[in-house]
Amino acid sequence: MLPEVPVSSPARTENPHADWERTGVRLDLAEDGVTATVTLCRPERRNAQSPALWRALAAIGRALPGSVRLVVLRAEGISFSAGLDRAMFSPEGIPGERSLLDLATGDGEAVIAGYQEAFTWWRRADLITVAAVQGHAVGAGFQLALACDLRVCAEDAQFSMRETSLGLVPDLAGTKPLVELVGPARALEICGTGRWVAADEAARIGLANLVVPAAELDAAVADLGAALLAAPRDALIETKALLQGAPGRSHEQQQAAERAAQVRRLRDLSGVGE
Repeated sequence: MLPEVPVSSPARTENPHADWERTGVRLDLAEDGVTATVTLCRPERRNAQSPALWRALAAIGRALPGSVRLVVLRAEGISFSAGLDRAMFSPEGIPGERSLLDLATGDGEAVIAGYQEAFTWWRRADLITVAAVQGHAVGAGFQLALACDLRVCAEDAQFSMRETSLGLVPDLAGTKPLVELVGPARALEICGTGRWVAADEAARIGLANLVVPAAELDAAVADLGAALLAAPRDALIETKALLQGAPGRSHEQQQAAERAAQVRRLRDLSGVGE
């Protein structure tokens, strides 16, 4: 098992980024310090995922400098992510890691909660996150794409949630965003059948914000990122928080939240209270 690299303990390694990359993920920060790119870099395995990769992703979320406003998630190779490393399904599992079957007893829920951390920080209010998806996004790969605020897809992108077909459930924080994007009935049909959702359908039902030719994927993500960064940071943070909280509020509660947010913005713009 590759060791987890705590962000607060650089003495463990001179280059924690190298440890992350050995698990199949890389972090690059733009020179302006505002944009970060997280790259799945295990193309020879179609970016199959493992607990070590999830620990690295969680550590990257904790390590992001406070100046970062935009995080792009991309993947090398022909597939975004083919899902779980198949070795996790065997009784032996991945060397040094617990097998999925071992999670049936004892502290299984606590272990899964640790896995979920890799999929939850992408929704932080102080960040806008964009997934650039090409090829297959299966199971854990589908859920990692769902973890981001926005998804830009190549025309060859295909999503599939295979967990239910394997006798499991999607448990990497993907069910809530899926339901919020496509509704409970469509989400049940997608998860229950495990079928492929191609890029054109993904755009039609709200899974994808934009579909472009594969050769234009990086440029499209860059253009979207630039447009998002054009807005003042605090205004974007307040707007994201309003939109994220809307499903759990009544109309009256949402209106009250809008009023409070707007007054905060006006105070900031006018300098009142400084």
